[in-house]
Amino acid sequence: MGEILRNAVENKRKKLIKKLIAYNVYKKEDKHLFELSLTDLENEYRKFQSISHPHSDIGSIQLIDKKSNKKLNQ
Repeated sequence: MGEILRNAVENKRKKLIKKLIAYNVYKKEDKHLFELSLTDLENEYRKFQSISHPHSDIGSIQLIDKKSNKKLNQ
């Protein structure tokens, strides 16, 4: 059970690091992202998510045609 939880936490950390890099965030103060805890990464991601415009490239709204399951705004 411990290894499953450890793997889940590490996967979540990797996803958050990728998302933060998309915001051009590579460090927090003097620490690289891979040195931060999951909680620190989550807080940093929330901070950048709250200040980004909802229609910017990151996290933009994507319309999908439900019948063909294709993106409409490519």
